[in-house]
Amino acid sequence: MKHFLPLVTLLAFGTAAHADLNHKIQSSVSLQVGGAMTTAERIGSSFSISGSGVDSTDGTTANTISAGTITSGVYAPGTISVTQDTPGNAFSFSQSYTQGDAVPTSAVTSGTVPNFSSIQSTASGTAGDLAGTVSSAGALTITAGGANTLGIGQFVTELTID
Repeated sequence: MKHFLPLVTLLAFGTAAHADLNHKIQSSVSLQVGGAMTTAERIGSSFSISGSGVDSTDGTTANTISAGTITSGVYAPGTISVTQDTPGNAFSFSQSYTQGDAVPTSAVTSGTVPNFSSIQSTASGTAGDLAGTVSSAGALTITAGGANTLGIGQFVTELTID
């Protein structure tokens, strides 16, 4: 029993633990001022006509449909009129027309927008009061800027125990 007492005493106190402790702190600020951007999409003209139980004419020749004209890239259909084949009988007639955008005669000047149907435009950014700082203690400060600006702050802390 006397031999077991020193062994029990050693086991009760255990051994010292060894661990590596790593702590990492990182702060950052990102500031962006956007440039001007415009996208435009020109749509073309479209014309459709359909019918049954009617005769069509462009006003010059019976049963003729005008080819229309194209000016500056815009189609203009001719005048179409129809007469019912047999008065009192069923008939159907429909036509639709979408006027397209005119073809520009010169290149677009920077800062101007062409006269198109589908346009998206964003003004250039203005830095104004846009600012960001990181203090030696890692504190972030971001001040809003003008239109089309972006300020992002990030604070990351990492603790690793091996």
